Amino acid sequence: MIGRSIRRVEDRRFLTGRATYVGDVHLPGMLYAAFLRSPVPHGRITLLDTAAASRFQGVVAVLTAADIASRVRPIPLIRRPPTAHEALPAPPVLADGIVRYQGEPIALVVATSPALALDAVEAIQLEFETLPAVGSLNEARGATSPLVHPSLETNIAFSRRLQQGDVEAAFAKAAVRVRQEMRNNRVVPNPLEPRGMVAAYDPARQTLTCWLSTQRPHHTRWFLAEILGLPEQDIRVIMPDVGGAFGAKEPMYPDEVAVAYASMVLGAPVKWIETRSEHFLATTHGRDQLADLEIAADRDGRILGLRGEVWLNLGAYLYPNTSGVVLARTLPLLNGCYAIPAVDVTGYGVFTNTVPTGPYRGAGRPEGIYFIERLIDMVATKLEMDPVEIRRRNFVPRGAFPFTTVTGLTYDSGDYHVMLDRALELADYEGLRAAQREAREQGRLLGIGIAAYVELGGATPSTAAAMEGSSPLWESATMTADPSGGVTVRVGTAGHGQGHETAFAQIAASVLELPIESFRVEFGDTATAPFGFGTFGTRSMTIGGSAVYIAGQRLLDRAKRIAAILLECTPEDVDYCQGTFTVRGSPMRRVGFQDVCAAAYYSAAVHQQGESPGLTVQVTYDPPNYTYAAGVHLAVVEIDPSTGEVHLRRYIAVDDCGRAINPMIVEGQVHGGVAQGIGQALFEHAAYTPQAYFTSPSLLDYALPRASALPTIETALYEFPSPSNPLGVKGIGEGGAIAAPPTISNAVLDALRPFGVVHLDMPHTAEQLCQAIACMQTGREGGTGE
Repeated sequence: MIGRSIRRVEDRRFLTGRATYVGDVHLPGMLYAAFLRSPVPHGRITLLDTAAASRFQGVVAVLTAADIASRVRPIPLIRRPPTAHEALPAPPVLADGIVRYQGEPIALVVATSPALALDAVEAIQLEFETLPAVGSLNEARGATSPLVHPSLETNIAFSRRLQQGDVEAAFAKAAVRVRQEMRNNRVVPNPLEPRGMVAAYDPARQTLTCWLSTQRPHHTRWFLAEILGLPEQDIRVIMPDVGGAFGAKEPMYPDEVAVAYASMVLGAPVKWIETRSEHFLATTHGRDQLADLEIAADRDGRILGLRGEVWLNLGAYLYPNTSGVVLARTLPLLNGCYAIPAVDVTGYGVFTNTVPTGPYRGAGRPEGIYFIERLIDMVATKLEMDPVEIRRRNFVPRGAFPFTTVTGLTYDSGDYHVMLDRALELADYEGLRAAQREAREQGRLLGIGIAAYVELGGATPSTAAAMEGSSPLWESATMTADPSGGVTVRVGTAGHGQGHETAFAQIAASVLELPIESFRVEFGDTATAPFGFGTFGTRSMTIGGSAVYIAGQRLLDRAKRIAAILLECTPEDVDYCQGTFTVRGSPMRRVGFQDVCAAAYYSAAVHQQGESPGLTVQVTYDPPNYTYAAGVHLAVVEIDPSTGEVHLRRYIAVDDCGRAINPMIVEGQVHGGVAQGIGQALFEHAAYTPQAYFTSPSLLDYALPRASALPTIETALYEFPSPSNPLGVKGIGEGGAIAAPPTISNAVLDALRPFGVVHLDMPHTAEQLCQAIACMQTGREGGTGE
């Protein structure tokens, strides 16, 4: 069953409109919430008058910071970076006196209908004293820049340094040095379903039930208990079907806390569904890193060392459990797929008056791979070397795995050379280069881009957590066989579109050798699912899937002991094949899986032999190391020199995800990730003015790729099993989003090579490219873009 391309069992309800999202949850006596959000990026509230809003017919409550101050605790900062400022401020549930970004929640209106709540928000009188704001990393780093949090006396929240090897000696003997400032552009995660919540407090039982579009149900329950002062066992979090998340539904948001508190105060269910416009201003943004890096190489193109700085825009607050992690992933991944002997890189987390940032599909890994892959191409250009050849010379050698990088990671398995060769074969690389030469003779701008990536997945083993100063993120699974032979698998992960119901069932079916129809997979309800840390960081199959695999083995072992009682033999003499237990050497003595399950519940003989009633096992799994999926992607683009428009002609993705549970799901994950990476490379940019006003707050101003902009994505899959878990899986959910931006960017810059353009920051819009071409054609200074 593992390794088969089975259609996703959950898709029927999605495709027929029968899925249940937060918006579909309706309870008797439901009230509806809407937020007043700050229209300015930084200001002191001088007037907040809610009287008119409170008089609206149908308005039940209007809450401000003053109304919740005595009952709601600050949002706790967990996974605090080791070098973080001691007095880092927590994001307030509702702004108290000062607003620090456009979109920050100030007041909550609860009414009998969504329309009434929105109308009442408009009636709140709000006045500000405008304060100086800082809208970009360049400005925030300045010694005289406005301070987002004056109590810190700096905008730098924390720093991290990776230093290993003799960097000074490496650069001293280098034949080639390339230094480049590069920006990994800010983007807005845009799942089909924005965030939403229904909170229902029961005053009689003093319990709180929350339906929430989230990636981490158990974590959310803990946060709510800490902030609202409720016993954790009195809170139930239910994650219904989720219409995508991409990391943006991982944090605990202030507005979600406010909705839960409103339900407690009113003793009634309260519903809030984020609008798309709110989403742009209220949900974390992604990426937004600035790197100033220098790389050294010898005359043969072998990399000798890397040094420099990376700056992460945190936005106005360090979100409790997410944004500090991003830089911790970027810095070690600057090593890429290469055997780099020396590195000295410092990263900084910096506050600005912008929407807080957090994980977005890849969470720090796309940024690190983008920076190193752009530098590798620049070295190749300077040495007049083919970008394929320079990668061959610097890849981690075949047979060197497990390989410990200079940045402290231990790559588990793989063969980067064979994946590069496969990508070149699929592309007919030599033929492409010949076609490119012909195109250039005709004045056409054809570009070929290559990028290699490695992805740290399986967050977070206890051994790594101890070194990183964070908590271990193990996973758990329970497996129960009912008396009729059906099996229910419950996991602590929280799938939101990845196909977990199918993949986990395949794992269990492979171990128990039963039809996949025999299994039901459940997750997302803290009242029934075992404790788990949720779905993010390419961890569900690597850790959660391993827990399911081990649970299946243990359930089968227990079933064999019961079968041995029924067959009057020892467990060691019991064989099992496709739902039937037999006695070794006497195959006619047999009993079916269903009969064994029934006996586990109903047989006095079984219970008298010391077997406890029922057939349930629970497993926790903590991996010894991260996993490291990898791949090589190749793109072919053509730029219209008259308009600057990029036409994506081909895209080839060769990936190693370890053991593939379901190759069809794997391919779908690659397609989705590549599409999002193409969006970042060519279209998407969350732009701010220097004064921190957001200039792309809707889909009118923020471009997303249409299906017509995407080529047929050609894929090839390698399976180099990981030794870090019993399944050998590495994960694939983020690989496409990691690889596509540098692949596309390298192709665009390759197309512009005749003009001498060295680097342009993403996104490579038609406007940007038209200006770059015109600049170089007229002989003006240029070539490095914002």
